[in-house]
Amino acid sequence: MSTLLIRNISQLVTCDDGDRVLQNADIYCEDGFIKSIGTALDVTADEVIDGRHMLCYPGLVNTHHHLYQVFSRNLPQVQNMELFDWLKTLYEIWKNLDEDVIRLSSLTGMGELMKHGCTTCFDHHYVFPAHSGDLLGAQLSAARELGIRLYMSRGSMDLSVKDGGLPPDSVVQTVDEIMADSVRCIETYHDDSYGSMHRVALAPCSPFSVSAELLRQSAILARQYHVRLHTHLCETKDEENFMLAREGVRPLEYMARLGWLGGDVWFAHGIHFNDEELRLLAQTGTGVAHCPISNMKLSSGIARIPEMLALGVPVGLAVDGSASNDGSSLLEELRVAFLLHRLNSSRQAPTGYDMLKIATRGSARLLGRDDIGQLAEGKCADLFMLDSRRLELVGACTDPGSVLGTVGVRGAVDYTVVHGRVTVRDGRLVTVDEEKVAQEANDKCRAYLAKA
Repeated sequence: MSTLLIRNISQLVTCDDGDRVLQNADIYCEDGFIKSIGTALDVTADEVIDGRHMLCYPGLVNTHHHLYQVFSRNLPQVQNMELFDWLKTLYEIWKNLDEDVIRLSSLTGMGELMKHGCTTCFDHHYVFPAHSGDLLGAQLSAARELGIRLYMSRGSMDLSVKDGGLPPDSVVQTVDEIMADSVRCIETYHDDSYGSMHRVALAPCSPFSVSAELLRQSAILARQYHVRLHTHLCETKDEENFMLAREGVRPLEYMARLGWLGGDVWFAHGIHFNDEELRLLAQTGTGVAHCPISNMKLSSGIARIPEMLALGVPVGLAVDGSASNDGSSLLEELRVAFLLHRLNSSRQAPTGYDMLKIATRGSARLLGRDDIGQLAEGKCADLFMLDSRRLELVGACTDPGSVLGTVGVRGAVDYTVVHGRVTVRDGRLVTVDEEKVAQEANDKCRAYLAKA
């Protein structure tokens, strides 16, 4: 049995059902789960951390990413493009993905996430070039090296340029190929146990790069195996116009016809929903992953988060792909989201604490997990801590629940703990050699980009 005790935490923001903030609290963990929370607990542990002066939070949960894009960020040729042109240009790079690119970009992106308080990452991987190897296996290998909780997806595309889609022929597959490999991935990598470190969702890319048959069959298969469904939706006006021209209906109605509504479905972005569609999302429990920085960079628009929250639409937070962000920090995302909606919605905007709850409890709900997203007895021991004595936090910690949104955090967190294991200490990754990973990743990135 492995045990961890964090003593005398200055302020513990639980995000639990009672929204408790505890002072001078201890957390005791056994085998990855929180066994007890209290004051001056009479226990011993394999590892003891002094929590004095620390602000402690539930681990952040990222609900939409494209980790492979770490190797195609900050490219000058795409900096002023919007989504469709941006995708067409970058597919010429992404068609050269292989297992090494996936492993090293995943190490880089998930390492950055953990350094900024994220303990669970959902990755939407949908580019599977022919003969590229077991890409999900490579990604899981990286997650295990780091110690992060990973939610993978077997994404897919079956419409290339010649079929009226956006991607090149070399990265699309037939529906039969996709379904067969989806079964393999679920049966090999999906673990639905309480506290699991890896799960799988089915995630066709978007309605403008996949066929109706692929969407329909993915929904049937997902429900057969009791796994979740995810895709991009209502990200841009171009997408809306594309679907109106091709299908004669708006994107959400199209997805509804194919079985893509319900508590097991969440969409990335969700910017251009109308009032009726927001009510439908709420009625069906269909969720939205909010990606504010990516939406801003690609000039896609502002998601109607205040209205979604008022209606009861499930909402989580996400960084999106590293090529449309161009980073992997949910802490930065949280503060940007808070400020964006204050600017756009004034008093109707979520508070700083609301944004923290979206990035924890809300995100966990999108992933169908009740074992993460809060600090409570019986839940996974996923958390991060910040030293309140930092210069940039002077005078800012009277409201620890809101400070991540209102003031924000510069630099890495002091500790990240995933399933009771310290993965970041003093702002540095514990489980891998950062300099070695960075060097190997940079070398691979240069070779990868040179092929384009």
